[in-house]
Amino acid sequence: MCGTSASRRPQVLARAVRLALLAVVAPAGAQSVMGADDDQVTWLDRVEVTATPLAGSTVDADHLPYTVQTATAGDIAAAQTANLTDFLTRRLAGVNGNEVQGSPFQTDITFRGFRASALPGAPQGVSVFLDGVRLNEPFADIVSWDMIPEAAVASLALMPGSNPLYGANTLGGALVFRTKSGLTDPGVSGDIQYGSDERKRIDAAWGWAGADGTHAFAATTLFDEDGWRDLSEGRLGNVFLKAGREGEATDWDVSVLHGRSRLIGNGLLPSWRYTEEGLEEGLYEDDRRAVYSSPDLTRNRNTMVTARLQHRLDARNALNLLAYTRRGTRDTVNGDASEEYEEYVEECEDGFDAGGLPLGDDCDFTAAEAAALLPAVFNTTRMEQRAHGLALNLDQALGAHRLTWGASWDRSRVDYAQFEQPGDFTAEREVIAVPGEEREFFSGVDGESEAVGVFVSDLWTLTADTWLDVSLRWNRAEVENTLSTAEDGERPREAFTYTKLNPSLGITHRLDDGLSVFANASQNTRAPTAIELGCADPEEPCRLPTGLQADPFLEQIVSRTYEVGARWTPTPEQALSVSVYRADNRDDILFLRAPNSQQGYFDNVERTRNQGVDLQYLQRFDAVTLWAGYSYLEATYETGGELLSGERIIELEPGMRIAGLPEHTFKLGLDWQATPALLLGADLQVVSDRVATGNEDGLVANPGGDDDDDEGEADLDDLRHDLATAGYGLLNLRAEWAIDERLSLYARVNNVLDKRYETYAAVAEDLFPGGELVAPHVEPAEEGPSRFVAPGAPRTWQVGLRFDF
Repeated sequence: MCGTSASRRPQVLARAVRLALLAVVAPAGAQSVMGADDDQVTWLDRVEVTATPLAGSTVDADHLPYTVQTATAGDIAAAQTANLTDFLTRRLAGVNGNEVQGSPFQTDITFRGFRASALPGAPQGVSVFLDGVRLNEPFADIVSWDMIPEAAVASLALMPGSNPLYGANTLGGALVFRTKSGLTDPGVSGDIQYGSDERKRIDAAWGWAGADGTHAFAATTLFDEDGWRDLSEGRLGNVFLKAGREGEATDWDVSVLHGRSRLIGNGLLPSWRYTEEGLEEGLYEDDRRAVYSSPDLTRNRNTMVTARLQHRLDARNALNLLAYTRRGTRDTVNGDASEEYEEYVEECEDGFDAGGLPLGDDCDFTAAEAAALLPAVFNTTRMEQRAHGLALNLDQALGAHRLTWGASWDRSRVDYAQFEQPGDFTAEREVIAVPGEEREFFSGVDGESEAVGVFVSDLWTLTADTWLDVSLRWNRAEVENTLSTAEDGERPREAFTYTKLNPSLGITHRLDDGLSVFANASQNTRAPTAIELGCADPEEPCRLPTGLQADPFLEQIVSRTYEVGARWTPTPEQALSVSVYRADNRDDILFLRAPNSQQGYFDNVERTRNQGVDLQYLQRFDAVTLWAGYSYLEATYETGGELLSGERIIELEPGMRIAGLPEHTFKLGLDWQATPALLLGADLQVVSDRVATGNEDGLVANPGGDDDDDEGEADLDDLRHDLATAGYGLLNLRAEWAIDERLSLYARVNNVLDKRYETYAAVAEDLFPGGELVAPHVEPAEEGPSRFVAPGAPRTWQVGLRFDF
């Protein structure tokens, strides 16, 4: 009988699939994954990490006075997460995220309470590096996660604390990405995914290594989805190219990154609100996939060229050089309620009768105008930013000392403009521009910044089991602004200068039985960006990511971190670490909501504190690997005064919790090699409640109260309620079947139990009760405050094919 025997069919299938993939993918390139024979590194293994963002100054992580969390491309691929930020939140201790924007590539990531966010206005405190280049953008220090070449990432390392060696913005930690090369990843590899809500993703990569040390590498990522919420489609694509040569004494490489994206962020949904009759459900309870208002579109384009060189002077000394240039644009389209709404409410203090006619003489518009739909504004912005810089360090081994000397120079420019156009709301709460009305300039800023840093670090081996880590860095930053508005035109140029000398001191001692203890104290700073300085006047608030109207002085942030802990590795199959830390922050920069306005401004908050505990555990058995992490975070204000948060003024008290940050986070994972070809896995993420923005003091505005205090604020004593998001637990399952050593199929189900949960909450004004358009004269905003939430994703699934030839 003709045909193929059953025992040979999987091998024939594997060969056929490989040939087809080679024919399609070989000329291109995209996300590579580690091969079956590569070592998998978890965040508890002893590995070498770079002492600075530049390559070359590598040290044993077990000698450092803090716990470094690391992962390889193999770890990331095996976790089957949606992207890098999803991996960070699911697998690394101390890391959390929220879904404020609803887009998987516009995530707000926190580490120990400090942020690395794609959202302008978020208090940034974590620096992000790619091959030594700082990716925090000149525009508000944000991180464009969509512009990171995930297909080319070889490894990541998360360094905790305010380490001065990592330069500006490293207040809570530094996230360092390294890319692949033709030497480390030769051949063709990739990953093809399909999942819920028409999510499609292709990652592929190609690497080549020559006999004389020359090498080349190319990678690309393509992503497209409809999104699980209404009107939430997104797409992106990027290409990463690298070429270089490794010689006997000199290594060099040049890389080019280009990316484009079109992402929609849906923002928060009104959950419920207080009325005189009691609680009233909101749009979220009716449909968690809904969108409050639209559009909310961001288009990013970014190109970066990086050149690196390492020259080994001898066996114990090496010089490392880095140069980069980056250019990017960001265009946004956003529909909002017009400020004219506030004017309608304020001018008609006596209200309207049942027929829509004013009850008093204080209105200066007709009944027909009052009966019109809620006025809207169509906001668009255009931002262009350019950045370039140089960095060098000299790595020396002098007896018991491992010295690193270095300097860096960075310069950037931001050109930003906001335009607005009158608009109307449709029945679906979409803002459309009024025909015939021209787009008009509203405000803008031309900002420049220049930063210089000089540093020295010494990892001193005191004894065979004791290491002293000492660092010192001097920073100088100059920030200049030229602001312009439609009313005043271009204003005089302002210039601000910030300097600071930041130290770090730590010690590590290795005891018996694989136990090490460590202690560390460090300080670092972040100077305000041009955007923050351009919107720092409460008398002239602005919209984000839109208007800029005034530039009072802001202090630079100073963060001091103190950390003690222990690492225990009794066997290669078992590891445990614990870290206890405190970060005291002076002059934290927050974006505050102006009262009775949809706008806000940046301001310093005198003192905040982030303190807590991180625990990590790893256990490998014959066929099972178990990992767990627990984090406790107490993030609080440590000063008095007033905080303009959401719709309210909060009277600060020392010890008051900062909104949006969970106190407890628990992560648990299990991988079971059921058969030589079948791997089954599960992971659990449990997160406690988060305080709602605008409800830090546990109060909400009383819709029925008529009494005002001396400042004209509504009497809040009659209504006390906790609007925090509830804690939740998410269970995810995954499986992978290795057809052979080079080809595998996998599947993952997220939120298996279809848990309904929220990742963020804020008190705000609901202009569309029940999702319906309401004219101002029918139901004024003072009817009651609303609780807005960021809805978490429901049950989703994905399947994929991974290959490595």
